[in-house]
Amino acid sequence: MSWDLGTLNTAPRADVVAALGAVFEHAPWVAEATSRRRPFARVEDLFAAMREAVAAAPEAQRRTLLTGHPELAGREARAGRIAADSIAEQAAAGLDRLSEAEFARFDDLNAAYRARFGFPFIVCVKRHGRASLLRTFAARLAGTEEAERRNAEAEVLRIAAIRLAALVSGEGALRTAGRLSTHVLDTASGRPAEGVAVELAEIVSATEAVVVARTETNADGRTDAPLIGGRPVPIAAYELRFGLGDYHRAAGLDLPEPPFLDVVTLRFGVADPEGQYHVPLVASPWGYQTYRGS
Repeated sequence: MSWDLGTLNTAPRADVVAALGAVFEHAPWVAEATSRRRPFARVEDLFAAMREAVAAAPEAQRRTLLTGHPELAGREARAGRIAADSIAEQAAAGLDRLSEAEFARFDDLNAAYRARFGFPFIVCVKRHGRASLLRTFAARLAGTEEAERRNAEAEVLRIAAIRLAALVSGEGALRTAGRLSTHVLDTASGRPAEGVAVELAEIVSATEAVVVARTETNADGRTDAPLIGGRPVPIAAYELRFGLGDYHRAAGLDLPEPPFLDVVTLRFGVADPEGQYHVPLVASPWGYQTYRGS
């Protein structure tokens, strides 16, 4: 259920705590403390109050906030014995569909991290592809205890911001979503290319790619909706694949078989999950170019 900020400002305190209690994992006390500071003019102000409630909490309570988070792809997660939001977040990152070798890798990293720092590895999984998660996990395992405490607390806030943005609407919305889009321009005809099949895949490893979206271009040469939108664009390498050969065949062009350009593939990287990425294809039957647009 989503809430309008104005409604949230006037709702009974128990209803506010029930609505926002899971924004911070197993820590409804954050929502309880925040509810006393209503009303809020902006969603940003509401989140700032939640952040301040965490910062003002006793050390033991803040430590419990970290230890209450589940391990990534851990045994509890695989058994479904974690919070509903965490189940959905890990599933969205594909952590419920790993190979046995990948599960074993996460088990080893989880055990090493907990032994070193005393709390689970915490990262906002919605901001990462699978390859990025593993790189980040390994890199942070080598960090200092002080640095990891700061990293973990920062990631808790990122997770909470995304959850809150999904629950509360109003002025001053939190910036938690990015966008990935494309369009195709047919330089042979001098117009947008309609009906080009488009596929977006996340590169997981040298031997694995996971299809994220399949669609085709409309009369404007664009897709009806962003390839990724309304959420962070996970940090990852991606491939955009355009069915250029089929498009030219359908247009009736007299081309050799096989055509010089059939499926055009663009590989690119996303490093800013909240960024705006527009990756167009400007093409003819004989050549193409791209760039990062906005």
